[in-house]
Amino acid sequence: MTIVIIAIIVLLLILFTITSFYFYRVAIARTTKEFMNDSPDLQPSVLSEAANEFLNEDREWWKNQSFEVWEMDSNDGIHLHAYYLAAREHSGKTAIIAHGYSGSAMEMSGFAKLYYERLGYNILLPDGRAHGQSGGHYIGFGWPERKDYLKWIQRAIDVNGADTQIVLHGVSMGGATVMMTSGEKLPANVKAVVEDCGYTSVKDELSFQLKRMYHLPAFPILHATSLLTKLRAGYFFGEASALKQVRNSQTPTLFIHGDNDMFVPTEMVHTVYENSPVEKELYIVPGAGHAEAYRVNQEQYEMVVARFIGRFVK
Repeated sequence: MTIVIIAIIVLLLILFTITSFYFYRVAIARTTKEFMNDSPDLQPSVLSEAANEFLNEDREWWKNQSFEVWEMDSNDGIHLHAYYLAAREHSGKTAIIAHGYSGSAMEMSGFAKLYYERLGYNILLPDGRAHGQSGGHYIGFGWPERKDYLKWIQRAIDVNGADTQIVLHGVSMGGATVMMTSGEKLPANVKAVVEDCGYTSVKDELSFQLKRMYHLPAFPILHATSLLTKLRAGYFFGEASALKQVRNSQTPTLFIHGDNDMFVPTEMVHTVYENSPVEKELYIVPGAGHAEAYRVNQEQYEMVVARFIGRFVK
């Protein structure tokens, strides 16, 4: 009987180990994220499909700009890459724009165009670690990236002067990244944060996806994968919390989310908003799925963003 029990335990340990390596490769490792294309929760809504022409225009706009390439190494030695474009007229305002999971700086072209063309900002768009042209073998979901953004902030100050005013704007994983960054000790130059459809924590988001995509409970798979991620990437899922960081933030924050978001559930934005101790605003976009808020109602989105950051950036 004892041998049978031991055999079962060993088999379970082997199974959990194999499963954790599988989910690490799917979610954390720098691999092609095919599930992102197959997920019904990420298919464009009818409303956003009607705005596809704007996406094409934004990409063409990006191609026609003369970006400077900025490079640096992270604190843990990963080579990072970013695109910078100085405003046409001298500006004391800089927007640092964070892309989402499996994306790249170029995919934020619409937001870059908003800040550059309409608002007259200098714009800085990093490729996150393990994304785009940046190095790295693992995705940090915003947690190690928050330290990278502290360095990008300082770089923007070094280039544009000690009096430059900075806005952080991120979408999806980028939204979580700027929230996580906001909980650090930021220079006074950072005047506002705009987070769009970010998650409360990596643990919460991956637990949600395990259940929704695989119909599996978080325990013990998520815990085993979290341990593997700590060993390979340096962080536990539980510590990578935008919610905890928001509670420590001292920077005014605009929270944006679509009311039809089935990938990062809309309830998450209410949680971070309610726990934010700073000057804040909540903008829920009717009919918008995940990362669709800007596409669904571009004019209203731009008005809300411009009005909010205009209260703090002069």
